Amino acid sequence: MTKQLAYGNTAKVFHWTIMVLLAVQFPIGWLMPDIPRGAIPGSAMTLHISIGLFILMMTVLRFAWRLFHPVAPADTLPRWQRLMSESVHWILYGLVFATTMTGWFFVSFRGWQPSFFFAAPLPMLTAPESVAGRLIGGWHQIAEWGLLIAIGIHVIAAFIHIFVVRDRIMQRMLPGS
Repeated sequence: MTKQLAYGNTAKVFHWTIMVLLAVQFPIGWLMPDIPRGAIPGSAMTLHISIGLFILMMTVLRFAWRLFHPVAPADTLPRWQRLMSESVHWILYGLVFATTMTGWFFVSFRGWQPSFFFAAPLPMLTAPESVAGRLIGGWHQIAEWGLLIAIGIHVIAAFIHIFVVRDRIMQRMLPGS
């Protein structure tokens, strides 16, 4: 399989759609009031769960697209930068998966019946009040912070390439280029 030199439109749409969804998702999760045990989650929680699952689906599709449409690393970058870039991308994929799944376990542990955008009910991943659900669900906030830190590293590196190094590496992912 031949590696492309730049990202195609499909990869860009996945990237920027996921970015916008994450920019919406984090504030919803942090501004949402804590739901006491036994209470039924409202619209904000259902929206948060639904957006999280949509982000997961988009990320899985983006990952599959990347496997079948690989882009060659920029040959102008030093080897350590290429390795760091690849590592951060793999970490981002892993943390999106971990954040979504631990959140789903948390919802299941609390005994809430999640739905996808108020329509399709989702399966429970664990029995309510299970030890596994409590343990895995408790990792949700850790995964969130890990994802936020990885996103921060990714964005800082992008800004360094755009404004400091000015090597046009980021042009490969910008819309319209």
